[in-house]
Amino acid sequence: MNQFLRFSVAAAALAAATFSASAENVMRWGSQRDILSLDPYSYGSSFTISVLNHVYEGLVRYDDKLQIAPALAESWEVVSPTLWRFHLRKGVTFHNGDPFSADDVIASFTRVSDPASPLRGNLPAYKGAKKIDDHTVEITTTPNYPLLLNDLTNIVMLDKKWLVENHAEAPTDAGKGVEGYATTHANGTGPFKVVSRRPDAETVFEVNKAWWDKPRHNIDKIVFTPITSSATRVAALLSGEIDFTNEAPLQDIPRLRATPDVKILASNELRTAFFLFNRKDKLVASDVTDKNPLNDLKVRQAMYEALDLDALQKKVMRGLSRATGSMVAPAIPGYTEAMDQRPSHDPESAKKLLAEAGYPDGFSFSLVCDNDSYVNEEEICQAATAMWARVGLKADLDVGPTSLQTAKFESGKFDVGILGWANEPMIDSYSILVQVAHSKTGTSGVFNWGSWSYPEVDGLIDAAGQELDRAKRLALQSDALLKIKSDVAFMPLHQQPMVWATGPKVESMVQLSDNKPRLWMARMK
Repeated sequence: MNQFLRFSVAAAALAAATFSASAENVMRWGSQRDILSLDPYSYGSSFTISVLNHVYEGLVRYDDKLQIAPALAESWEVVSPTLWRFHLRKGVTFHNGDPFSADDVIASFTRVSDPASPLRGNLPAYKGAKKIDDHTVEITTTPNYPLLLNDLTNIVMLDKKWLVENHAEAPTDAGKGVEGYATTHANGTGPFKVVSRRPDAETVFEVNKAWWDKPRHNIDKIVFTPITSSATRVAALLSGEIDFTNEAPLQDIPRLRATPDVKILASNELRTAFFLFNRKDKLVASDVTDKNPLNDLKVRQAMYEALDLDALQKKVMRGLSRATGSMVAPAIPGYTEAMDQRPSHDPESAKKLLAEAGYPDGFSFSLVCDNDSYVNEEEICQAATAMWARVGLKADLDVGPTSLQTAKFESGKFDVGILGWANEPMIDSYSILVQVAHSKTGTSGVFNWGSWSYPEVDGLIDAAGQELDRAKRLALQSDALLKIKSDVAFMPLHQQPMVWATGPKVESMVQLSDNKPRLWMARMK
């Protein structure tokens, strides 16, 4: 079924449902992409997790000022350099009526920290958890780890009884196609519960009237519809078929701003988009077969100098992104102004560097990009392909949906690709350092897709992970970021824009710099 027909069928069904329940406040959310799974541990996708945060909750959460606040844990204390004690909220129930207790916390940590869990990297210092009583849990970490609470904002609680009854104790992995009961079913404690799901078509959430917290929202139902076509998504907003999109196309902002009753919420988010390299012994698809040219610093410098970041910012990103040389946004702890320096666009210098490296005629390589993950990613990759071609670098562009491209990245079947990193849930540069820059060891380097390794950088990261003095910790992290910058380990492009749009039925919407919709903070008219 084509995109337009699928959307029309979904819209017709929605119209009928709305007519039969006209008293309901229905938030119709149109997104560029679907979530990867109903399992919140299935993949480290900020977007998937942000949608599932309407269903599942952690021990702590970020409030509307991005400050850590109690959630399923009412309070906590640090018992020793390696031990934290959490006191759980009483009277909380899962959507199926099961009571929330310490057993669920232990089962959740066991599942998310499993070696097969794609989200294990979100708990880099976790060693174990112990039940003290039904409402008290102790968590053991590596010594003096300073960011446990930040990590826990993204580690949600699942119902142990529900997991066992449905043989879902083992983690799933959306990137590797490993599925289970939790892939298609959900049972959280959050403000909304899943009542139906048709992947790539529609997911319906209804308000959880038994939610432990006092609702700020007045929404009875959320109808989440992936609409991959930008034109169709805009048309749906303007016609009133959807009420909200978290991905308004950049090229349509002037038109939307000029439309009565349509409100635009726009800013730059925390996420930095960057090119990354496969650093294995040989490339996946290249006319150079005896070695990997990307392991030569001069080649990486040439590739960066061949990119015109100002042109990408003005033309591809419509002037709304923030071009940068830094792997982290200025708001992320660990950032320094020195990181923002970037090479000038200099094709002649790039050609000279390639010749010095032994590739006067350039070489070919694969460029793997998504078409539904980051803002205008396909257009970025098309523009970069043209820029590289001018210096003799021949990129074989491979564009596809995240559901297909993720497996290529995880298996290392790419030469160059794009990754976007918002440093969530930590909101700290330790996130990108331990998960992306660190060598792949244990829970570190989960997103080290190209097998790069910098032992000196690893040492700085490991030291930062045990430093309680914030100033000293951030100095270590800044040093690590500057070292990978000097070696052009990655090619930062920009902090990407976030543009949301709401229709006339939406009264208020909270937009934070982590770019996560929080509809439990929204209100309908």
